[in-house]
Amino acid sequence: MISDEIRRKVERLREEIHHHDYKYYVENNPEISDYEYDRLVKELKKLEERYPSLQSPTSPTQRVGGMPVERFPTVEHPIPMLSLENTYSKEEIREFERRIHRELPGEDFEYVVELKIDGVSISLIYEDGNFLRGSTRGDGRRGDEITTNLKTIHTIPLKLRKKVRGRIEVRGEIYMTKSGFLSVNKERKEKGEPLFANPRNAAAGSLKLLDPRITSQRPLDNFIYLFPYSTQVPIPSTHMECLEKLKEWGFRINPYLKLCKSIGEVINFCNSWAEKREKLDYDVDGMVIKASSIDQQMRLGSTTKSPRWAIAYKFPAKQATTTIRNIIVQVGRTGALTPVAVLDPTPLAGTTITRATLHNEDEIRRKDIRIGDTVLIEKGGDIIPQVVKVVESKRKGMEKKFSMPKSCPVCGAEVVRLEDEAVSRCIGSSCPAQLREKIAHYAQRRAMNIEGLGDKLIEQLVDEGIVSDVADLYRLDLDTLSGLERMGEKSSRNLLSQIEQSKSQSLSRLIFGMGIRYVGIRGARILAQNFRSIEDLAKAGEEELEAILEIGPRTAQSIVLFFREKRNKELLDRLKKWGVRMKEEKEEKGEIPLAGKKFIFTGGLEHFSRQEVKDLVERLGGRAISSLSSSVDYVVAGKNPGSKYEKAKKLEVRILSEKEFKKLISKRGREDKEVF
Repeated sequence: MISDEIRRKVERLREEIHHHDYKYYVENNPEISDYEYDRLVKELKKLEERYPSLQSPTSPTQRVGGMPVERFPTVEHPIPMLSLENTYSKEEIREFERRIHRELPGEDFEYVVELKIDGVSISLIYEDGNFLRGSTRGDGRRGDEITTNLKTIHTIPLKLRKKVRGRIEVRGEIYMTKSGFLSVNKERKEKGEPLFANPRNAAAGSLKLLDPRITSQRPLDNFIYLFPYSTQVPIPSTHMECLEKLKEWGFRINPYLKLCKSIGEVINFCNSWAEKREKLDYDVDGMVIKASSIDQQMRLGSTTKSPRWAIAYKFPAKQATTTIRNIIVQVGRTGALTPVAVLDPTPLAGTTITRATLHNEDEIRRKDIRIGDTVLIEKGGDIIPQVVKVVESKRKGMEKKFSMPKSCPVCGAEVVRLEDEAVSRCIGSSCPAQLREKIAHYAQRRAMNIEGLGDKLIEQLVDEGIVSDVADLYRLDLDTLSGLERMGEKSSRNLLSQIEQSKSQSLSRLIFGMGIRYVGIRGARILAQNFRSIEDLAKAGEEELEAILEIGPRTAQSIVLFFREKRNKELLDRLKKWGVRMKEEKEEKGEIPLAGKKFIFTGGLEHFSRQEVKDLVERLGGRAISSLSSSVDYVVAGKNPGSKYEKAKKLEVRILSEKEFKKLISKRGREDKEVF
């Protein structure tokens, strides 16, 4: 028998956690530290485990935890999810105005103009205020149900903040931030996985994953922009009122919108965002213009494809035309072969583009890309140059088709491609390209942090047969190094000192430095926290690894295979003999140094990359965010800090130099040895 007191406690904990989720993820204004939040979640989880009958699909503990599914079921939308008609000029916007005036002559119109987020459209269904189901747009009438994946996105409320009767549907856009996209691609590169082309593709791919535990690791977010359906709650009379209602219920609404009284005001607002959009941390490919009156929307109706009461104005794409002069193949640390187009130098979005990734052989075939083709290129997500399409009308018949080489272009070993992968790989165990990349990976700042071991020196060490694996770094001596090109006695001594210091790096850095496929820096930290030594990690089976939050089946299998390989065991034994630290010292429990503190970093930092400083702050209990408000605790200003620096002064937010930031960390109780 479960007492009423226990039931009330469970409900109170859920309400409290939902409240803090909203403050943290939607308002960006947390009221408690991460440590205190985690304590609430753990307390709720223990109660739900002890009393299984109290478990609920809308509990905060159910955001992540679902097992992989074989496929997504198909669901029908209450109202079809139509696509918007696109316009590309100011005249077409004015034609939209003339068209709706012809449909409803003599009536006045107000327009709501919103940013058009370049993401993935979704539909969310709530029953009596509880999240019931979420799905993709699909063909507009039916979509894939992806409820378990959507639950992992904290800005999607599992329970509405206000009591709502009956069933409602809301619609929005799932997106990945630009900074999150760069971080994901960096980690994929480290794991030897193919890179995403742009943030939208990354978001779409993340939502289609059959394992929600992997989706939960992706930096996905959302904006809700439509309230089209309800069984009991009256639909407000204007679109602006709908947005206010959605915000009141706890949904995340994009703040950059405007109610316009005339089409001229609409055009001016669109113009103002043509350049400002670059400053956002998410992709915007246009503006959405809607008649605000719901009654007028209903009377204007829709065609079979698009609503008559709304249009999308698309910004001109950042594209250029160039010629592919060659396709070369790069070999990565894991042996992955990546085709790269060598282009005629072409100015695009402020930079000169000379190369563009072609991702893999399938992508080349799909787009029928050939050497000598004239192609349209763009910066995918305004970040990575990519080939959009071939301009077939420019073909002269001299273009050459490309095929992935059967042997490695670096070492000549066999190239294989597994059935379930899009990537071809060199299987040569002594491939110099892989070895160079592996040593560079091992020595990088976030791994063993061997400063002075640059690409040119690594190339010399490998090409001259001085180093055949990372363990050989520890047998380097002054005579050997001093005899190499551009290596004097002083620089050689400095490097030897760095190599010696690397022996005492943390266990997580060693795990990351070993280059286990699918194990990035965060995964390495999680493994180090759960297994206090390389020996313990090597003994772990797949089931034990999969039981760890954020370690999925593919990663678990990769770890087991790594430690099963005889050569890897021998390498670790050699590292141990050289004195490399193989265990993690137990951390002393105590106050988390930066618990609950919010940081913004602006300008160029001398001693940290953005990812490194974000990792550092989060490790010490703080948060590195991008949106500046008076709730921010510190703004750390590097060189050329820009507008955030000036805004911070106006808001009277404390501003630190990079030197002052390092002192702050030291004062807070521990100077983080993983970065300094």
